[in-house]
Amino acid sequence: MSDTVPVNSDSDVASIPTIFDPATCTRKGLCPVTQLRHDGSPLSSHSLYFEQHGTGPEKIVFIMGLNSTSFSWFPQVDHFGRRPEYSILVFDNRGVGNSGVPRGPYTTSAMAEDVVTLLDYVGWTAERDLHVVGVSLGGMIALELATRIPNRIVSLTLAVTRAKRDVRASLPSLKGVSSLARLLGMSDPEAKIPVVLDMVFPRAWLDAPAENDAQGRTNREVQTIEYRKRFEASRPQSPFGALSQMAAGLTHGVSPARLRSISSSIPKVLIVTGDDDYLVDPANSRHMKACMPEAELVEWAGVGHAVQVQRREKFNELVERVIGEGRSKLTDGWKSAEVEGGQS
Repeated sequence: MSDTVPVNSDSDVASIPTIFDPATCTRKGLCPVTQLRHDGSPLSSHSLYFEQHGTGPEKIVFIMGLNSTSFSWFPQVDHFGRRPEYSILVFDNRGVGNSGVPRGPYTTSAMAEDVVTLLDYVGWTAERDLHVVGVSLGGMIALELATRIPNRIVSLTLAVTRAKRDVRASLPSLKGVSSLARLLGMSDPEAKIPVVLDMVFPRAWLDAPAENDAQGRTNREVQTIEYRKRFEASRPQSPFGALSQMAAGLTHGVSPARLRSISSSIPKVLIVTGDDDYLVDPANSRHMKACMPEAELVEWAGVGHAVQVQRREKFNELVERVIGEGRSKLTDGWKSAEVEGGQS
């Protein structure tokens, strides 16, 4: 099965709805991706929808998670896209949003190859010039990306994600599995919103007053409006795309040896998780830290799966710190442990 995005001209791309501020957008488009068989013949072709915001020297690529579009990075695009220090790249993974739906099931390694193609397409190819931020399935893709192009990465932020390849680690909690199954059978966005909210945020936080909200609304009320905007601006996801992305998450695995290699070959690695996550057990983050001695682990109390939304200011501050520390290590003469050991 293959499904191409029904837009192929500059005017068509410009007309694709977005929730991001057009004032900060420097480029939006469709990146063509062709996967080849071992004999060199085409296996499948699809396009990745992307947007670039900001013009600063520090380049950040944000990789979104399971069955979510790039719109889920709104708090980060709104923040970093306005800052003079940063240029950011967000995109829809294959199988969701305005990107194509190639043959499935997908793998995180193939989705990482998509990202390499996109980075090459937009010209982000220099050594030690890139900051990678991945959440959930996006963090799994980021691990595969870090295996492929470690010399291009300054910092790597792995949020609410995992590396273990086993059934216990890969499956969400019972509540997470139930929510994902219910969403597969839903087509009405208004019916989906409460299910999504209860899946990615702790109930106590949803029912609490929203911070600095002049109207005195709860977080649930505010997020219902935010998610409605995302759904209204997004193409509906096909069940095939959703299931193919789920397959990528279920089959993902990075060995302890590869984790150690990633940890030693990138100047700054951060692992961040909440302690109230229904989709990815925080124990997965602790496992990664045990295998990545150079990495930093941050755990937030009372935080669910959508860390970049629930703790938007703290998350943005954390990413800024990680970017600065990675750049400082390079300035101070940091060397990859593999290079120092003569392995690469």
